[in-house]
Amino acid sequence: MGDGTRHEVEVLTSVSDEDAADLRHLLGLLSTTAVFDRARIESLVAHDATEMLIVRERGRIVGMTTVVTFPLPTGIRGIVEDVAVHESMRGKGIARLLLQRATLLAREHGLRTLDLTSRPSREAALRLYESVGFVRRDTNVLRYAPDAVS
Repeated sequence: MGDGTRHEVEVLTSVSDEDAADLRHLLGLLSTTAVFDRARIESLVAHDATEMLIVRERGRIVGMTTVVTFPLPTGIRGIVEDVAVHESMRGKGIARLLLQRATLLAREHGLRTLDLTSRPSREAALRLYESVGFVRRDTNVLRYAPDAVS
């Protein structure tokens, strides 16, 4: 990092008021329709199958992602969700650090696979994901949204 700051990834274990404000901002970068819910974040942080990975700058959360693990008949699988980096911190390797930690968790937890999805138009993000070991798959991602069904 050009400014000499060495960032480290940590697992969020509790949510302070400042953390909540930072996470609200990062969530807004991911989705214009997502509603921030502190209780949901606190539940996620306490849940055994989820780990919210964060990076701080001067005590404030500037990057996040969540790793979710779940057992299936074919083995323990995982998924990376909600990778977000504060606008002022982009290009400093924060997302790379988060993803490298996520892949380390996959190995530590003995996951059979760790999946991540991204829009095809996000070419720079896709190159980053591939550079840390994710491989594009020839697949279709399908989504069912219960609230969208009448």
